[in-house]
Amino acid sequence: MKYLKVLYIQVLIGIAAGIIVGALWPGFAPAAKLISETFINMIKMVIGPVIFISIVLGITGAGDLKKVGRVGGKGIIYFEVVTTLAIIIGVVAANLIKPGVGVDPTHIPPVKNAAVAEGAMMNWGEFLSHIVPSNVVESFAKGDIIQILFFGILFAIGLGRLGESGRPVISAFEKVNKILFNILHIVIRVSPIGAFGGMAYTIGKFGFVSLALLAKLLGTFYLTGFIFIFIVLNLIAYWFGFSLWKLLGYIKEELLIVFGASSSESVLPNIMEKLENAGCEKSVVGLIIPAGYSFNLDGTSIYLSLATIFLAQVFGINLTITQELSIIAVLLVTSKGAAGVTGSGFLVLTSTLTALKVIPVEGLALLIGVDRFMSEGRAITNIIGNTVATVVIAKSENAINLQQYREVVEHRA
Repeated sequence: MKYLKVLYIQVLIGIAAGIIVGALWPGFAPAAKLISETFINMIKMVIGPVIFISIVLGITGAGDLKKVGRVGGKGIIYFEVVTTLAIIIGVVAANLIKPGVGVDPTHIPPVKNAAVAEGAMMNWGEFLSHIVPSNVVESFAKGDIIQILFFGILFAIGLGRLGESGRPVISAFEKVNKILFNILHIVIRVSPIGAFGGMAYTIGKFGFVSLALLAKLLGTFYLTGFIFIFIVLNLIAYWFGFSLWKLLGYIKEELLIVFGASSSESVLPNIMEKLENAGCEKSVVGLIIPAGYSFNLDGTSIYLSLATIFLAQVFGINLTITQELSIIAVLLVTSKGAAGVTGSGFLVLTSTLTALKVIPVEGLALLIGVDRFMSEGRAITNIIGNTVATVVIAKSENAINLQQYREVVEHRA
C-alpha cells in the first residue's frame, strides 16, 4: 500500500483508469475533457508569472550581462542545431517508411477544425512582429510565452541597471517565486486526476478506430521520437559526460504527468526546481528552460516534418529535393512558435502548409483523429529535450555542482 502514496504510481493508475473508462464509456468524454482542461488551467494560471520571474531572476542572478549573453547565445545555437536534427530525422523517417502511401483520404470523413482556419490565416510577418507585446497585461492573461519572455528579458536588463537599489525588487521576486512554487506543489498532487481526464477524453472522443486507420503514421512518429531521444539526445548526454537514463529516471514523475496531460507546460516549474536541486545554477535554469519552451521543441519539430511529408504522400505529391529542403527551411522558423499546450503543433502545421503552397491544407482533417495521440509523444520529447539542454549548457558554463548532481541524479556519493 505504501506504493500508492508515490505520485508516479498514482499517475500510472490515473492513466490506466482513463483508458479503461474512455474505451468502455465513450459518452464520458465531455466530462473527462472538463477534468483535463481544469487541471491544465490550474497549471496555466501560474505559468506566465513563473516564466517571467524565472527569466528575471535568471538574468539578474547571473550578475553579468556578458554571462547572460553567453548563456543565451549557447542556448540559441544549441536549440537551432538540435531542432534542425529533429526536423531532418522526421523528413528522413517519412521518406524511408512512407506512412502516407496507401492511405485514401476519402475513407476518412472531412472534419472542420478551428486550427485549420486560424493557421491558414497566419501571416509570418505578423507572427514575427507578434513577439513584441502591445499590451503586456494581455500577454500574461493569454499566457503568450514568447511575449512574456521578451518582456521579461527587457525587465531584467532594466532592473539590473538599478544596481543595489534594485535588490529589494529581486528579493521580493524571490519570495513570490517561492509562493508560486508552493502553489504548484499543491496543484501537482491532483495530477493523477488530470491524467485520468486527459486519457479518458482522448480514448472516449477518438477511440481506437483512428489509431487503426493511421497506425503506420502513429508508429512512425513514436519510432522516430524514440530514435531521437535514445540516439541523438543520448549521444549528446554521453558527449557532455552524463547519463540520459539516470536523468530520465530522475524526472520520471514529470514524464508521466506530461503523458497524461498531453502538455509539457504542466511540469515546467517542477523541472526547473528539480534541475536546481540537482546542482544546476538558478541563472542557467531560469534562462534555458523558459526559452526552451518556445525555441527547443524537438518533439513538435519531428511531428511537423513527418506530418508534412505524410500528407504529401497521401495526395500523391512527389516532392523534389529542393521542395523538401524548403520544408526544412520553413519549419526552422514555424516550429519556434509552438508552445507546449495541446493543439499548438496542429495550428503551426496548418500555417506551415499554407506557407509552402504545395500540399492541400484540407488534408489536415486526416490528422485530427490521431493528433491527440501524437500530442503525448510531442510533449514528452519536448520536456526531455529541454531538460538535456539545460544540463548541457550548465556543464559547458561550469555552472553545475557535479558532486550534488551525482548524488541527486545518479545516486553516487
